[in-house]
Amino acid sequence: MNKPVKVLILRFSSIGDIVLTTPVIRCLKQQANVEIHYFTKSKFEFLLTDNPYVDKIWLLDKDINPILKQLKAEHFDYIIDLHANIRTLRIKLALGVKAFSFDKLNVLKWLRTTFKVDYLPDIHIVDRYMDTLGAFNVMNDGQGLDYFIPYKDNVETSWLPVTHQQAFVAYAIGGQHNTKKLPVPRMIELCRKINFPTVLLGGKEDFEAGEEIRKAVGDELILNACGKYNFNQSASLIQKSLIVFSHDTGLMHVAAAFKKKVYSIWGNTIPGFGMYPYKTAFEVLENNNLKCRPCSKIGYKACPQKHFKCMNELSFNFPIKELPGNN
Repeated sequence: MNKPVKVLILRFSSIGDIVLTTPVIRCLKQQANVEIHYFTKSKFEFLLTDNPYVDKIWLLDKDINPILKQLKAEHFDYIIDLHANIRTLRIKLALGVKAFSFDKLNVLKWLRTTFKVDYLPDIHIVDRYMDTLGAFNVMNDGQGLDYFIPYKDNVETSWLPVTHQQAFVAYAIGGQHNTKKLPVPRMIELCRKINFPTVLLGGKEDFEAGEEIRKAVGDELILNACGKYNFNQSASLIQKSLIVFSHDTGLMHVAAAFKKKVYSIWGNTIPGFGMYPYKTAFEVLENNNLKCRPCSKIGYKACPQKHFKCMNELSFNFPIKELPGNN
């Protein structure tokens, strides 16, 4: 048997972006004779530990120099750069092997956010990631995203309150930036619109917002799980949910990996950047009646225009057909 080709994949952050690279990992491993190494930040190791298609994980803390020496000793055949920044450029120059990088489309995104000129291609970021595999004759298998939950992080529905044991909606209320999240009064309004047992998911920083929602809507409908579970456990609850509501955040992509119907909520960013739910049913909830949107490719702590109309005036006038009684 021929010796496997040794490939180093680079993607340092963040949760959603790393989940979006999983089709590259799977398709490359299944369709080519390769040994896959993946280099990411230490805090994101948990996203790859249980991925059966990854042979070795390399972790970055602060200083990259010691790791560069170790990487050189591995004698990689190729690098697949799915981050494309100064740090990955340094790695590629240091290792001196053939590299394939994806185009971040930063200029086109700048034109879209600054001048509202849209030259962005209608291509999902996963498909742009997959373009880096052309030289390997690897094709997209169309199976979507992967997410692997270790047994220890499986959350049984019997552990939930009786009100949520039979069926529930998952709502990922978090977001890396405030302009990606509905204000709490609007989250309350949405939960009342859902009108079905709902588990709120997020980090410890989202707990207080979750409590406001729970107190306003009531314990019979709202379980505030923000900060009570680690990310894999939150993913387990996503997996067991009927449908998922999510801001533009990592759990939205986890929901897509589990082929959940996603109601995807967008504020200052837009699906046109190519990071909408991949290979799953979804509905986009966004306010298209604003000249100021999108105002950033990432997000802000607060609305630059002070009015936050992209979220404050977002319509909830839509049917939720997947829930019992709404058919």
